[in-house]
Amino acid sequence: MKIQRAVYAGSFDPLTYGHLDIINRGSDLFDELIIAIGENPKKKYLLSVEHRIEILRQVTTERDNVSICSFQGLLVEFCKQKEANIILRGLRAVTDFEFEFQIGLANMDMAPQIETVFLIAEPKHIFISSSLVKEIAMNDGNVERYLPQISRHFLLESLKKE
Repeated sequence: MKIQRAVYAGSFDPLTYGHLDIINRGSDLFDELIIAIGENPKKKYLLSVEHRIEILRQVTTERDNVSICSFQGLLVEFCKQKEANIILRGLRAVTDFEFEFQIGLANMDMAPQIETVFLIAEPKHIFISSSLVKEIAMNDGNVERYLPQISRHFLLESLKKE
């Protein structure tokens, strides 16, 4: 039987409960789930990649089939290196669908052997995005209901340094 190895990629800056929901459900669906932290040199991140890896390690300790790493470049090339046959993506709203659909089609064109699977966000997480959470935190709002404790800790520590 073929192993179903999925890659769930994102910046996870910071990791939200929405991300964690997709991770947990993806871990239940696939034999292996690789969480891939994308590093784009053109983007400015609030949390270091080391902090993001640490956060993900701590929230997935109970999940034996989850691994975490970072990558640069095209996601389909990373998937080929890891011998992954699935790209896992989360959808929150119609606007996500348009963007993800376009990316999914490009990935399908570049690597037809890799399937893209979409999971719909739980309704309680639909409006949560890392950008929104950062904006709330930067304005001294309470982000407790949006982030796991370890993610909240690193976010608030990073904001103190700025």
